[in-house]
Amino acid sequence: MILSRDRILTTHVGSLPRNETLSELLIAREEGAAIDPGQLAREMDRAVEHVIEKQAEAGIDIANDGEQQRVGFQTYVPQRMSGFAGQSKRRRGRDYESFPELVEVLKLRFPKRSRMQNAPEAQAEVRYLDTAPLEREIERLKTAARSVGTFTGCFMTAPSPGIISTTMLNAWYDSHDAYLTALAREMHHEYLAIHRAGLLLQIDAPDLAMDRAMFYRDLSDGEFVKACERHVEAINQAISGIPPERVRLHCCWGNWDGPHVFDVPLQLILPVLYQAKVGAMSIEMANPRHQHEIEVFRRLPLPHDKVLIPGVIDTTTNIVEHPEVVARRIEQAVAAVGDRERVIGGADCGFGTFTNREWVIEPAVWLKLKSLGEGAHIASGRLWGRGAVSASSVSPAV
Repeated sequence: MILSRDRILTTHVGSLPRNETLSELLIAREEGAAIDPGQLAREMDRAVEHVIEKQAEAGIDIANDGEQQRVGFQTYVPQRMSGFAGQSKRRRGRDYESFPELVEVLKLRFPKRSRMQNAPEAQAEVRYLDTAPLEREIERLKTAARSVGTFTGCFMTAPSPGIISTTMLNAWYDSHDAYLTALAREMHHEYLAIHRAGLLLQIDAPDLAMDRAMFYRDLSDGEFVKACERHVEAINQAISGIPPERVRLHCCWGNWDGPHVFDVPLQLILPVLYQAKVGAMSIEMANPRHQHEIEVFRRLPLPHDKVLIPGVIDTTTNIVEHPEVVARRIEQAVAAVGDRERVIGGADCGFGTFTNREWVIEPAVWLKLKSLGEGAHIASGRLWGRGAVSASSVSPAV
């Protein structure tokens, strides 16, 4: 795993805003409409080059393609696997059921977006068809990154078997457990291809926190922990053969601007997250509902073979964090972990989790990432004893 050897490194969670032309093409493809593959390829080239350049300008060390080539962080999977059809009857989160005003906000803000609640369901045996689309994604990322040449490393995201299972629901297998096993077996192809391409693999697993208020809302806390343990077991099965230090795990409570009063406490699930055979953990920490939980790492210490990537910028508000705020959050994380080298500054979640559903306007995204880089610079000066570094000693965010 990449460590913050002489300064705090920076990264983010994955998705970044997509332009309107690309968004329309991705949604049309998802809906099965005829599109010009050449135009889609050109738009993907342009979009990936754009987000790579913007990450470099912002000072991001470990970058990716911004998921520009996917319609959603997990809902693209049926395009690569057989066995999916129809529509899943996925329940909304408890936030949306308890506060119906949020549903109206969604309708107004995002009138045309990709499929979220009505993604396909598993109606036959799931099989991974071909890694060629993934290989094209990888090559597009690597080509763009080489042209910039400033990154410490690059990563690519892929959804966990668990979040696939609770989004594209099971209508075929005898049990949810059997469905998880099949998804782990098939997603292994995608995970291994990312690793073999020399990229860090990021497993996106919001199911380990978010699904307490969605798919698993009717369970007790103890039953939810057992369900999470099974989901982590599926991850471990799916990444078998990949060195843990080449894998990082992202966990969050759902990337929406809502009350989040039904979120599961970090303390309940952190021991389960530690069971994942990964080298780094990306966990939402800037969300005001969870900022205080950085202290949980004092009570439940981060294993010595793992790196923490705390979210230090919020991905649901257009307020641009001051670099000093970012620096303090990073320093709090280092104090809780007890090791400056095993902390990398990150974001809470993606900025474009689903196509045409961005809570943060694009200009603010780049300013937030710039503040992340500047805040990491400030924190590095203090943590490595290079004198007092303040926000005035770095270029302003605006």
